[in-house]
Amino acid sequence: MQNRIFIKDLKDNITSEIIIAGSVDVRRDQGKMVFFDMRDMTGKVQCVVLPNHAEAIEVAKTIRPEWVLKVTGKVNKRSERNIKAGVPNGDIELEVTAIEALSRAQELPFASDAELNLDTLLDYRPLTLRRERERAIFKVQDAILYSYREFLKNEGFIEFRAPLIVGGDAEGGTEVFKFEYFYDQMANLATSPQLYKQMMVGVFERVFTITNVFRAEKHSTTRHLNEYTSLDLEMSFIDGPKDVMKLETDLLRYMTEYLKNNCKEEFKILGAEFPIIPPGEIIPFMKLSLAQKLISKETGIDCTTEPDLQPEHERWICEYAKKEFNSDFIFITNFPRKKRPFYTMDDENDEGTTKCYDLLFRGVELLSGNQREHRYDELIEKMKWKGLDPLKFDFYLQAFKYGMPPHGGLAMGLERLTQKFLGLKNVKEATLFPRDVNRIDKRLSE
Repeated sequence: MQNRIFIKDLKDNITSEIIIAGSVDVRRDQGKMVFFDMRDMTGKVQCVVLPNHAEAIEVAKTIRPEWVLKVTGKVNKRSERNIKAGVPNGDIELEVTAIEALSRAQELPFASDAELNLDTLLDYRPLTLRRERERAIFKVQDAILYSYREFLKNEGFIEFRAPLIVGGDAEGGTEVFKFEYFYDQMANLATSPQLYKQMMVGVFERVFTITNVFRAEKHSTTRHLNEYTSLDLEMSFIDGPKDVMKLETDLLRYMTEYLKNNCKEEFKILGAEFPIIPPGEIIPFMKLSLAQKLISKETGIDCTTEPDLQPEHERWICEYAKKEFNSDFIFITNFPRKKRPFYTMDDENDEGTTKCYDLLFRGVELLSGNQREHRYDELIEKMKWKGLDPLKFDFYLQAFKYGMPPHGGLAMGLERLTQKFLGLKNVKEATLFPRDVNRIDKRLSE
């Protein structure tokens, strides 16, 4: 739009006549004047229409929330007594001289500032995403993606795109969405880019991808989705899993600082606290066996024979980490061989366990990672031990048959990371358009 400026730039145009465009948040009358708040992609500002602008005030009396306007006006400083301290643009307002309605809106089916339940949030997703709270959530999510990509690029990683359609050589162990492909073949939606990023680490040594993945489990929880965004990375020439754990520690520190510098207002809107990562090369870590002994001792419930942590145990360990290490994060390592995927390397110093780790964050598992088995013969043995047919993985195994460096990596869900950074109750709040057992845009029960 010609001559339009963004709301964030109004402070640089005091006393100037300018044009802005955007949507109406609220409108209110005060005597013979009309006030309304306008928002665009960069911020929000209060507009005032005085009685001496006859045409503008007649239009102003008709506008409603979500009308899309082109507004001409003069940027004024507010008087001292009208300044709203701590509010963006709280020290200026726009004196409106002309209004053009670009699009009229019907009345919203809910109050813009109402506290909505999850079903209402999702049933009206195209509208609820316009609210200040939801805009804040997804601005933070955008910043997480930006910092993730920027950090890894600075560390020499190359980004690649993994396929979402895979054949019968999926990882196994997770329910998959199957569909008919060409030549009477069946295909699956990818549950992970794992096998492809391992192939790519043999090409570029350090790779990452941001991709959608699909899980066909019939979960109905606050932490699971059937389609989510996976942040995956893989790095080669490692000496052990701690090399990847150190990189993840540096990555989370980088993300946190980026959010502190760029999303303070959004965290304030959401009442969220920035995570605590204590000093040190690696986030605090402990073996699964030690974590289970601590849990059993303190709770009186013996979980030492379990192959994994239950959700209530994850919460307990996170509380322990906060108290003992002043950390919102803790790595749990050395899960048993039977619990980890076939490509996970065994730990020769701890029989029956693997060189793997989960990172817990504020009560939930945030990511999983491990050192991969890069030796061809050992990888074949691991497949057979897991009951998998190596012939079904022959495409993948080419990379290992002809030489692969020691490597490892991790994967974490963007939506769950956003949820826990912001202290949201449900991962679906951190998902633009959630897919779960009950919903594809609309509820499946409708």
